[in-house]
Amino acid sequence: MHADLIGLGGIVLLAGLLARFGRRYGFPTVPCYMLVGILLGPGTPGPVLVEHPEDLALLASLGLVLLLFHLGVEFPAEQVLGSGRRLFIAAGVYIGLNVSAGLALGFALGWGTSEALVIAGALGISSSAIATKLLIELRRLTNAETPIILGIIVIEDMFLAFYLALLSPVLNDSGSTADFVVDLLVSFGFLVLLFALARWGARAISLLLDSREDELLAILMVGLVVLVAGIALEVGVSEAIGALMIGLVVSRTTLKERVEQLVLPLRDVFAAIFFVSFGLTIDVNDLGAVALPVAIAAVVTLVTNMTAGIVTARLFGFNQRAATNIGLTVLGRGEFSLILATLAIAAGLDERMGPFVALYVLVLAIAAPLLAAQSKHFTWCVPDRLLRSRWQYVRAETMSTSCIHQDQMEITETDVDVCQQCVDEGGTWVQLRLCMKCGLVACCDDSPARHSRAHYQDEHHPVIQSLEPGADWQYCYVDEILVREPLGRSRTTS
Repeated sequence: MHADLIGLGGIVLLAGLLARFGRRYGFPTVPCYMLVGILLGPGTPGPVLVEHPEDLALLASLGLVLLLFHLGVEFPAEQVLGSGRRLFIAAGVYIGLNVSAGLALGFALGWGTSEALVIAGALGISSSAIATKLLIELRRLTNAETPIILGIIVIEDMFLAFYLALLSPVLNDSGSTADFVVDLLVSFGFLVLLFALARWGARAISLLLDSREDELLAILMVGLVVLVAGIALEVGVSEAIGALMIGLVVSRTTLKERVEQLVLPLRDVFAAIFFVSFGLTIDVNDLGAVALPVAIAAVVTLVTNMTAGIVTARLFGFNQRAATNIGLTVLGRGEFSLILATLAIAAGLDERMGPFVALYVLVLAIAAPLLAAQSKHFTWCVPDRLLRSRWQYVRAETMSTSCIHQDQMEITETDVDVCQQCVDEGGTWVQLRLCMKCGLVACCDDSPARHSRAHYQDEHHPVIQSLEPGADWQYCYVDEILVREPLGRSRTTS
């Protein structure tokens, strides 16, 4: 017992230290936790802190349950349903491309149908934690494409619930077709029951959990989550889907904000144990056998993500920079891929599934932050003809939804079609810009005299508008960004 406690404490402490070190260089925590588990587990030569990974099975399961429960509590159902048709199309394209590519790769590997379905899910669902973290660290929260990225992530989470319900009877190895159909109906019936509970039973759940003391609320909450997860397992549905759905129920109660605050530290601690425990099950000798399939999977994911980014940018009228931002920000894979791999291992599928998903997650968790940070260098891959953007002249920039100088956009039209200063000086210009504060028409930065910028430096009028036909984009000299109204609002400029 003492040795077990020392091993658990030591490996969790080292995982936290490595994650803290990784955060300094912009790396997500999930691969750090996995790496510690791999390096200090029984499958790697050298020191072993936890000899028997199965000893942590219950704690790891609790981490999985709390991870999915917190996701359900945070799920913004109203925001998703009110996001409009284009967002659902964009998310459908993203999920469809990645899942289809994953399924094709899974069948090409020849590991089995069940394995192909797990690979499809692992390749198809991005890491919301990694994507959100990248948006914050890269300071892109005000970019025009950011609400779309967040919307895609949320719809992915919704898709995860249905995919887990579909996968459960497959992993349970239903015998005949009739047994499979029965198991599938049970899985979706359980989903419908919990959806109904979320719709009409939130008040009852609120009364069950309500307590003025945070200690008692936390105890009641954990008890309910674990109970529902256990019932889900009993009826042939994974504990993950049970936890996710009861989280959706709690999200509709008046206790939502308190529960979010209470479950967050519990989720972080036990989720770390879950990822470490997954790493402990990986034998480094098995990684070489899956290196080529992982390399192919990573390239396929990069291609499908970039394709989905271009389609999304075209749907919303974004430019090349926004297209690459979308595709590369949601490139990372993490917690959900590992959850699927854990379910596959528990179901006794091909032993290569664990090493494959582990190495795949590690590769993309490292590649995603590096590529997303350099997204501007990938804009040359996106030809103008693929997009309908009106901002092609400044294709290396992205658009902001919250320029603080929009109150100075007073003039949007003019009959002037020359740069008068260039005319007076006998010079020429390339393109014309309209000062939206005073209405001055002057030449652009590609022109020899750059009168528009000189006007800004003299008068400090921040926002200009292009006067080129079909290119009515606006640019803020102060913020150095393109300006666009928030999504869903009509533009006031012509």
